[in-house]
Amino acid sequence: MNAYAMDAMGGGQPLDAHVVDTIAAELAKRPYAFSFIGYVDGKAASLINCFELFSTFACKPLINIHDFIILKEFRGYGLSQKMLGHVEEFAIKQGCCKLTLEVLSGNESAKAAYLKFGFDNYQLDPSAGHALFWQKPL
Repeated sequence: MNAYAMDAMGGGQPLDAHVVDTIAAELAKRPYAFSFIGYVDGKAASLINCFELFSTFACKPLINIHDFIILKEFRGYGLSQKMLGHVEEFAIKQGCCKLTLEVLSGNESAKAAYLKFGFDNYQLDPSAGHALFWQKPL
């Protein structure tokens, strides 16, 4: 997670020491959180953190990909498609209706990987425009 946070696409700053020390335990407390770690030659190369949510329109669960990290030295080897495939397979087994994620508009390599996998901008009616992800810090 820290490698992702320190990347320009993750904010460019290291995680707070408290976050580093407690994130695994805090995620483990959440029954709808799960992660996949990808290894290359015994070394952790990629990580996806996900949460099961619920689609009120489909009345089915969905999976939100909250974090997706591929360490720089392992980029360009097709790991994104393999990791997303594991999440998709898990979601299908859980009876989910869709996968969701957020991506920065300037993260061209991630956008290309997501488009290749079948993701696209979300919209209900083209005349209403695309969905936007907003936040309000607390």
